Amino acid sequence: MVRSIHLVAGILILIFIAAIVMGMAVYQPDSHDETKLKVICAGSLIESFYEFEKEFENKHPGVDVQVEGHGSIQVIRHVTDLHKEVDVIAVADHSLIPDMMYPEYADWYIAFATNEMVIAYSNQSKYADEITSDNWYEILKRPNVTFGFSNPMLDSCGYRALMVTQLAELYYDNQTIFDDVVACNFDPAIAVSTNNDTCIVIMPEIFEHKTEKIVIRGGSIQLLAFLDYGEIDYAFQYKSMAQQHGLQFVDLPCEIDLSSTESEDIYNKFIIQLGFQRFTSVGTERSGKPIFYAMTIPNSTQHPKLAVEFVKFVLSEDGQGILHNTKIPPIYPMADEPGNIPDELISMGIIYGPETFTLL
Repeated sequence: MVRSIHLVAGILILIFIAAIVMGMAVYQPDSHDETKLKVICAGSLIESFYEFEKEFENKHPGVDVQVEGHGSIQVIRHVTDLHKEVDVIAVADHSLIPDMMYPEYADWYIAFATNEMVIAYSNQSKYADEITSDNWYEILKRPNVTFGFSNPMLDSCGYRALMVTQLAELYYDNQTIFDDVVACNFDPAIAVSTNNDTCIVIMPEIFEHKTEKIVIRGGSIQLLAFLDYGEIDYAFQYKSMAQQHGLQFVDLPCEIDLSSTESEDIYNKFIIQLGFQRFTSVGTERSGKPIFYAMTIPNSTQHPKLAVEFVKFVLSEDGQGILHNTKIPPIYPMADEPGNIPDELISMGIIYGPETFTLL
């Protein structure tokens, strides 16, 4: 009898413990219950957006911001061609959004930051003690010097590298720079044509270099390791990335570095015609423009209100501070379609048109 009582008591205790455990399982916060906000950005923004991720999650418990970085064209293709569920995108070339996304996938953008092109290098780069803003193209064409840039078919920094070398011909009054530095290293060669006073660089659909002098990668951020380990001597990069990673760099004249609205008429004389036709959403021409980073919320977002909150945070004083700290110069936010901007963003002091470009 006593043994039976003990057995029943033991069973009751086990049932009680099991109930407690099950109750804990019911009420224990589950990471799967978090709202996942998918944010895909240009690789050159990744440092800033990791900081945005941390701060936004601190301010919004229960939200898991998932940041991913790619070349800017690839960023947009996640929405337009791969049909991924993305809540916010941010690219390094504002003109990509209307060209590739309007009207089906988005109908507005806000530009929020700028940058400039530089020639980045390390202490171990060949001729590091010689290179200047006056002779960089002479250094790059030397036979024993290697350099890299990102793939123009996938990344805005890549086609901007080609623009820089074309603009250099005009600025330095030397019509051989593009061929000596870039074109001669490819097979088939990169052709150049002129139409009135516009220069068009025609990219072959098969984009392969025939020498080991050049390294091409999908995004400019992938070239940083090559510089760190001395596998290349120089890279066409954004200034912010060189600063973030402690690299040395050649500051280029504003007529070349794609940073100045005052030089926009010069930039516009150069067009990169892409030969990449596998993905229908990729436009065939990229024209020279000042560098503006831009964001939008795809029409297919699963969390429109939360996506707006994230964009507001990037545009806020705290967001601008993060951009400053990560070496990306913020600007007063600019938008191209005021009627389409979410009402919640109107209070952010947005202005319309790049002619009002002003650094914060």
